[in-house]
Amino acid sequence: MPESESLKLLRVLSGSYRPGAIEAARLAERARLNKLYLAFLRALGGPRDELTREEARYRWFLGNAVEVVGALRGLEYALFKFRRPVEHVSVDLDVLIGRGCVARAVRALRDRGFRIVVAEPYTVTLERRGFIVDLYTEPAFAWVVYMDGGRLLRECSEDVELAGVPARGLPRGAEVAVAAAHAVYKEHLVLLLDCLVAWSWLDSEAWSVAAECGVEAALAELLGACGLVAGGLAEAPLRLGPGALLRAYAGKAARDPAFRATLPNALRYLLSRGDAGARVLARIARKSY
Repeated sequence: MPESESLKLLRVLSGSYRPGAIEAARLAERARLNKLYLAFLRALGGPRDELTREEARYRWFLGNAVEVVGALRGLEYALFKFRRPVEHVSVDLDVLIGRGCVARAVRALRDRGFRIVVAEPYTVTLERRGFIVDLYTEPAFAWVVYMDGGRLLRECSEDVELAGVPARGLPRGAEVAVAAAHAVYKEHLVLLLDCLVAWSWLDSEAWSVAAECGVEAALAELLGACGLVAGGLAEAPLRLGPGALLRAYAGKAARDPAFRATLPNALRYLLSRGDAGARVLARIARKSY
């Protein structure tokens, strides 16, 4: 059986495989879809112009993130879905924020030129010159809470370093649990970057956080999906099937009162948007996020 592109990409990242020009172009697209483009270009050493642009984008992201961290100093917050085994250029900066700190956080960011784009029950999204910050009181999708943000802040946040600047973030084990919950409950897609998080940092702490936050099923589904990718039986990004989603959602609803109580919000969320049908179709058709 031919080796999958995902496995070849992993070998490129490890330095054990160097593709030809035509294959490199295909693997570059696979890397983009899996949020591994910067790591891929670094492993190949170019193309030089493209690597230069991507490095500039990474510096731009870090510079903005450092400024956000400075604005939030003294508040109860933690960067999440942030620490990864490889450096990558993210599309936004996700921040858990204490409920009592939301107004001050928004004011501090607006003082630095950010503007509010969306204000929802559990999230405030701000933007400045293309850089997006999502402030979450609870990790949620479509107004449905899938993890306890307050518990993560109280019990899991720790001091971290961001480009030499002190910040608050989640420990690696907690990031595994968060990555699993985000991939399964919110995105329904598993990226190779998610697998690298699990393969690199899965430990007893990850399982403990998953148990405390009621996302063990999501972690199990993530590991199962990543096992298919590692075995060359599936490509990443890997879309989770109806069976996997049904297991994860049914188990979550049965055991998590907050998830169960907010689940009906998903319908209200869709009905509040005039383009609900187009949104659903786009979500089904997308290859990554």
